[in-house]
Amino acid sequence: MKIRLLVVDFHLPGCRSLKEKRHRIRGIRDRFGKQPHLAVAECDFQNDHRRARYAFVFLAFDGKSLDRAVSNLEDRLELSVDGVISAIESTHL
Repeated sequence: MKIRLLVVDFHLPGCRSLKEKRHRIRGIRDRFGKQPHLAVAECDFQNDHRRARYAFVFLAFDGKSLDRAVSNLEDRLELSVDGVISAIESTHL
């Protein structure tokens, strides 16, 4: 079994409140956490309305499947979040 941790930081330009932040990043956990091979959690910046950090933990039987799942998630995040990905850190566990 292969495991990878992906930590993604988002910058939310023009965001004026925590309520607006929740609206702009709504559904990350719900949308991506339903996949059986993926766990999702907001892990920092809960009180900062201009930044968000999410951790994604992937499980796969082989490295190719893991790489494909991570790449797919990165592409989908860029399209589904009303913000800018400011950093991505990937760690093999």
